[in-house]
Amino acid sequence: MDLNLLKRESEFAWHIEPQGKMRVPGVIYASESLIKEMDHKVYEQVSNVAALPGIVDASYAMPDAHWGYGFPIGGVAAFDAERGGIVSAGGVGFDISCGVRTLHTGLKREDIEAVKKPLADALFHKIPAGVGSTGRIRLEREEMDEMLSGGAAWAVQHGFGQREDLERIEEHGSMRGARPEEVSDHAKKRQRDQMGTLGSGNHYLEVQQVTEIYDAEAAAAFNLTAGDIVVSIHCGSRGLGHQLGTEFLKRMAINASEYGIELPDRELACAPIDSPVGRSYLGAMRAAINCALANRQIITHLAREAFSKVLPQARLSLLYDVSHNTCKVEEHAVNGRPTRLFVHRKGATRAFGPGHADLPEALRKIGQPVLIGGSMGTASYILVGTKQGEALPFSSSCHGAGRAMSRHQAKRKWQGRKLVDDLAGSGILIRSRSMRGVAEEAPGAYKDVSAVVDVADHAGLSRKVARLKPLVCVKG
Repeated sequence: MDLNLLKRESEFAWHIEPQGKMRVPGVIYASESLIKEMDHKVYEQVSNVAALPGIVDASYAMPDAHWGYGFPIGGVAAFDAERGGIVSAGGVGFDISCGVRTLHTGLKREDIEAVKKPLADALFHKIPAGVGSTGRIRLEREEMDEMLSGGAAWAVQHGFGQREDLERIEEHGSMRGARPEEVSDHAKKRQRDQMGTLGSGNHYLEVQQVTEIYDAEAAAAFNLTAGDIVVSIHCGSRGLGHQLGTEFLKRMAINASEYGIELPDRELACAPIDSPVGRSYLGAMRAAINCALANRQIITHLAREAFSKVLPQARLSLLYDVSHNTCKVEEHAVNGRPTRLFVHRKGATRAFGPGHADLPEALRKIGQPVLIGGSMGTASYILVGTKQGEALPFSSSCHGAGRAMSRHQAKRKWQGRKLVDDLAGSGILIRSRSMRGVAEEAPGAYKDVSAVVDVADHAGLSRKVARLKPLVCVKG
């Protein structure tokens, strides 16, 4: 990205001054090196989002930002319904409520070293992964609607987990306002056999070791110590979410002129929040959020079963589960006044600070865990929301490393089998049904996740708590 297009407001905040049809400025959080590496499309997309009706404060991009569909991945924008604000399917993304869940195991590195291979095999055989993967659960129409209404709470009621899990999931595991009737039959059909599956792309289940603690107080609140073994799950709403994104982007594009919306880019198709299309999308999207929450809950249950066969002493208790592709109704201060906003986070993680009423009581004093996924050969991180961050991009932080090159480029540069062998040599066991998928997700295809997390920390978006190293990765 050309730095001459930006105004540097601080070491880690770069502004795009309003121009043309922009209603608000754009703000990109990045170090100088990260912003130089960003594609010019990020600049264009941040600027285009800033031209949408009812946008509040600014159009934001996180330090892991890269080009996406309409909104940049790593984009954050909030809209006020009372000012003609919109909801955008492109501002949520195709994998609705994709997110990360991290679980304690009660184990240390020495507990798993001798059984790492059997554990990797057990997890791989237990949890379906890859393109078109299907699981052992088959939902009929009534069960599908119940799942879309109930989310992780539905999964727990059907024996997939424990009631205490729900306390550590955003929305307590069940998104209010879901309307299964707004989900098309085709979307439901795509999801019928996909519950409890990882899917493909950058989705994974990883067994990880806590290698470094940065914030002792937050780590203690999160029950993390150096050497701990944890499990992280990264996936979303599978075929159902993708189908909804496809359908509503088309509907919104067709109806935009009817609502007097002039789109700077067709991919930014949107609808007024209070319009029939807007309300329909919000109801369907919330159902898809429940689908993702139920999916991660079922995968947690399957992971517990796999661990019980290899390491029966393990106790997989939930640290936290948070999504990074959503539109949520939240209250934020606008010009000093609490305002109800529709906050779009696409490849950006909610990061509530200490004292927030939506946090579990056990975490409220310290703040929300912010779970940052890496790639299969690099670190992941756990951060915590801050008070400072609440006054920045609507309590939002980064979500991962962010891609540095396309999957096509990665596939041309790396060979999957060689990557698997090289990572095994460094102590990381990969299990995947697709060597092509492994190549597309090569660690080198992503930005430096540590550099991304350092910006989030230094800019005050969230604060570093712990670094995690992968030991086993079941890859989609």
